[in-house]
Amino acid sequence: MVENYKLRESERKELLRLARLSIEKAVAGQSHPELNLETLPLSFQQFGATFITLTKQGRLRGCIGTLEAYQPLVQDVCEHAVAAAMSDYRFSQVSSNEIPELRIEISRLTTPQILQFETPEELLSKLRPNIDGVIIKDGQRRSTFLPQVWESLSQPEDFLTHLCQKMGAGSTCWKKKGIQVFIYQVEKFTEVGYLQDEGD
Repeated sequence: MVENYKLRESERKELLRLARLSIEKAVAGQSHPELNLETLPLSFQQFGATFITLTKQGRLRGCIGTLEAYQPLVQDVCEHAVAAAMSDYRFSQVSSNEIPELRIEISRLTTPQILQFETPEELLSKLRPNIDGVIIKDGQRRSTFLPQVWESLSQPEDFLTHLCQKMGAGSTCWKKKGIQVFIYQVEKFTEVGYLQDEGD
């Protein structure tokens, strides 16, 4: 699945544990947990790109990540867990009394691939709801939705319209000549009852 390797359940649980520990330390004003890469699984040492999504009572409480792998997977998870809790501009910083109510979801991304299309209609036909994460790029601006967003925006046209709005562009920017679209898939897992992976 993700770069031809799926994480074992034990690896998923450990990443989730480290993500929560990182948030707890950050909220308490402490530094990140120390990581000795040499003692960790090889999958943790390899570069990986992740998004960390925090929810509280079923509502979004923070979501931050990266589209390109630039550091070991375990460090990426810890860094973005803290960022989702402390640096998502849409929300106030997570407080210590909220931590027990948080649910952490990790999305591990494949390398984005450019999608070739000639017309807006062809673009719509090539998107795979509930499988593809989508990146729209217009010059220096870009924006993405994880595959999970299909749950609330199930129609490709609505999905792209909201993605353009998220980027700060007109709602029909996806129809514009020269727009670039990339797709990726994710391996996602949560603390409470692992969800079925996307892109199997």
